[in-house]
Amino acid sequence: MNDTHLAGIEACVFDAYGTLFDFNSAASAASDELGEDWQRLSDLWRQKQLQYTWLRGLAARHADFWQVTADALDYALAALAIDRPGLRTRLLELYLHLGCYPEVSETLRRLRAGGLKLAILSNGTPAMLAAVVSHCGLTEVFDAVLSVEEVGVFKPNPAVYRLACDRLGIAPEANCFLSSNAWDAYSAKAFGLRVVWCNRFGQPPERIPATPDCEVAELAALPAIVLPARTG
Repeated sequence: MNDTHLAGIEACVFDAYGTLFDFNSAASAASDELGEDWQRLSDLWRQKQLQYTWLRGLAARHADFWQVTADALDYALAALAIDRPGLRTRLLELYLHLGCYPEVSETLRRLRAGGLKLAILSNGTPAMLAAVVSHCGLTEVFDAVLSVEEVGVFKPNPAVYRLACDRLGIAPEANCFLSSNAWDAYSAKAFGLRVVWCNRFGQPPERIPATPDCEVAELAALPAIVLPARTG
């Protein structure tokens, strides 16, 4: 049980893919075609998707996340020698309709009832994020859904994390950032946000600056960490 409490939090800002929304659910939903290959495809698709964002950022060759996602899928399908008519189109459509993790809706409800502002800060394009937020029934939950397209560069560029502070009008130390991606959590902390790393996948700590404020296994633990402690 995590006994950390972060005082003075005014907003919770969430990464989207892997934190709120299950990126594995696209390939899993196509397991009727992929069979036992669905997890291998999903893992490689995700790996190349992230690699392409980092490489494009370093090379100053930005393309939006929809193109990066499609490029990564093309690589994964080719690498695994999967060639079935219509499968690529189906998988990309499924990516717009990812499921959310089981605890997400209730956790967001509790945070909102506790008076916190809620936002998404994601590599996803505005259209991608609007689609998945709507699919999961969360359209009315967030005060802001922020895409890196507003700054034209992917995470972990500091301009992305600054966007959350600027748009919400809340100082970094009053913003709690949540990500299941360790590199994202560590980078947000290096920028100056308060950070809870949602370590869904049991990863070891990163060897990069700087260490998140605390670590949880799922988002259900978050309200106790960021909401004002009850007295009496």
